Amino acid sequence: MSVAGRVIVYGGRGALGSTVVSVFKKNQFWVCNIDMQENTEADHNIIVTGDTWTQQEENVCAEVGSIMNNEKLDALLCFAGGWAGGSPGSRDFIKNAETMWRSSVWPSSISARLACEHLKEGGLVVLPGAQPAVKGTPTMAGYGMAKAAVHQLVASLTGNKSGLPADCTSLAILPNTLDTPMNRKWMPKADTSTWTPLVYVADLMVKWTSGEERPESGSLVSLVTQDGITSTQPSKVGQ
Repeated sequence: MSVAGRVIVYGGRGALGSTVVSVFKKNQFWVCNIDMQENTEADHNIIVTGDTWTQQEENVCAEVGSIMNNEKLDALLCFAGGWAGGSPGSRDFIKNAETMWRSSVWPSSISARLACEHLKEGGLVVLPGAQPAVKGTPTMAGYGMAKAAVHQLVASLTGNKSGLPADCTSLAILPNTLDTPMNRKWMPKADTSTWTPLVYVADLMVKWTSGEERPESGSLVSLVTQDGITSTQPSKVGQ
């Protein structure tokens, strides 16, 4: 059966990633999920194994190489991540910073490697940034450090010698608060009219993958929701 395209969703078992997988499947895409758990909607699942950064990279890259069968990807979309607070003066600062590095920088960098190897010319790679990390984050320093590193990686992927195929686009999405079940559970009194719906993000990924309304490569795309209406606001690292 013919497919509309091929995408990998790194972190396709979380709230956002699962929604993205589902929406791409509805649009007739072949979808591979890379995560700690399977997503039964995906056409193929790769379970992340390994205790070190290099072990995870070796295992994931080997499995992706074995399933691609000389096919090329339209998009590599990474939504892996997490959150932990703590100021630099807090007792848990280093521990939480390490957790943030593992949950954000490791999967983003492995996604960048996969994009360089498997994207088609004119393809798309999207990594998970965060609006707060464009400035200082004193009460969640480890989180800010990790997300700022992801922003820098997006900028580095735009260079001529980055390793991406010709005419590929590198972007980061910078949500503020996503409308997830866990956020609703832990913030029951919050103003959800400022939260970005998961389906909006998933539909945006389909558009960008299809070449519609793509921002300039290297953009950090803030997702701004007000009164239940979401807009995109692109910027660049350092702006």
